[in-house]
Amino acid sequence: MRSSLRDPARSYESITRGDLDRLAEIARADREDRFERKPHWRFLYQPRVLAVALCQGAALHYLDGENGVKDFDVWTFYAAHPEAEFPPRWRTVRDFGDPRFGQTADCPTLVGRRVDLFGRSIDASPGAEPAEALRRYLSVGRTKSVGRTKSARFLSRKAVVLLDPAPRRGEVIWPV
Repeated sequence: MRSSLRDPARSYESITRGDLDRLAEIARADREDRFERKPHWRFLYQPRVLAVALCQGAALHYLDGENGVKDFDVWTFYAAHPEAEFPPRWRTVRDFGDPRFGQTADCPTLVGRRVDLFGRSIDASPGAEPAEALRRYLSVGRTKSVGRTKSARFLSRKAVVLLDPAPRRGEVIWPV
């Protein structure tokens, strides 16, 4: 892509393994903070983490180096608990904390890019194979099946890269 065609609101820096490590740590700290503030959700969902993933535009940039990074969307996926769905609107924002990717245009108080953190419970058993569970969730999002969700449809349009489990960090699980 020629630099004159690039969106000035995006960073075109390469995303490294160190950046993925940093995003995984931000997600871990966010989960600890969420569960500290809401102990009920800790009881239900802390032991049900299936995977943490970089999604959407930044994940696509990790793959192609051309999409650019507007912000980092990091999703934690949980095996659904029979008592309650993980709160689907529970979103938090953190600072990437490193100016290498520049700042998010609408967040001038941040040192680095904005990291949007989301959680979602999906139809999977605790201990399920993470990539298979996420691919199933994303595939259902692409079909007209009854089980599709708006989030799955939205996420399936771009890319998904595992951040956790740590031994699989950087594994591209979507697109297949």
